[in-house]
Amino acid sequence: MFRSRWRFLFSVVFTALLCCLIIALYFVLRPSSILRELTLYGNVDVRLVDIGFRVSGQVKELYFEEGDFVKEGDLLAVLDATPYDSQLVQAEANRQATEVRLSNAEILLKRRQELIGVGAVSQEDLDNATMRRDSLLADLLQAQAAVLVARDNLAYTKVFAPTEGVILTRVREPGTAVNPTDPVFTLSVASPVWVRAYVDEPHLGSIAYGMKARIMTDLKNGPVYTGQIGFISPMAEFTPKTVETTELRTDLVYRLRIYVDNPDRILKQGMPVTVKIPIRGK
Repeated sequence: MFRSRWRFLFSVVFTALLCCLIIALYFVLRPSSILRELTLYGNVDVRLVDIGFRVSGQVKELYFEEGDFVKEGDLLAVLDATPYDSQLVQAEANRQATEVRLSNAEILLKRRQELIGVGAVSQEDLDNATMRRDSLLADLLQAQAAVLVARDNLAYTKVFAPTEGVILTRVREPGTAVNPTDPVFTLSVASPVWVRAYVDEPHLGSIAYGMKARIMTDLKNGPVYTGQIGFISPMAEFTPKTVETTELRTDLVYRLRIYVDNPDRILKQGMPVTVKIPIRGK
């Protein structure tokens, strides 16, 4: 009977210690908050680039049509380069002529320096020869700069794609006279694109720059894209009417920009998407 009593007491103590251990492990190992997803609704925004020439002239060739995909560095269009070819030839000729005049001035100055010592020329003649040489040195620098400008202007008669994308609009046609920066193409940048979404104030503290997000379209069996928060507006605004939410449209919200890679180029301007951001909440 004595042994039975000790066994019973040992079982009670062991059970109590085991319960305490389990409870302690629960409080130590349990997550401080439960991982859940914040669901937002937004639209795709695509970067647009207006592409134009840096010089004026007449459009000679346009090599792409609307809807064509272009790669970075592709030649998009050229101007009639004849006026700029002529300007480069003229600048080169002026530089060469200045170099000849400078060479002659340096020879004359050297002679004046040799003769000044024996009194064959006056100091005024030497000074004039020196000023002539210095003036032509400045003229040569100016002529060399004019050549560089002419070469640049000739190069600017060609325009290249700054990045991969799709030709959204072909603004001009061959034969059109354009001024600098007049757009000839509007390019829709392929990747990255971003999603414009809005978050209400109660959830604002749950998100931060760099947080990952899943982006889904309304396409049947469409792919799920991965993005990250790249911009959180510091200013509140009223909920845009284009945003579908379950809250009142007069609620104040904050605009988000979620950057998304678009390797398959399915995401298009204005496309509605659903954004899911993993957050921790009680």
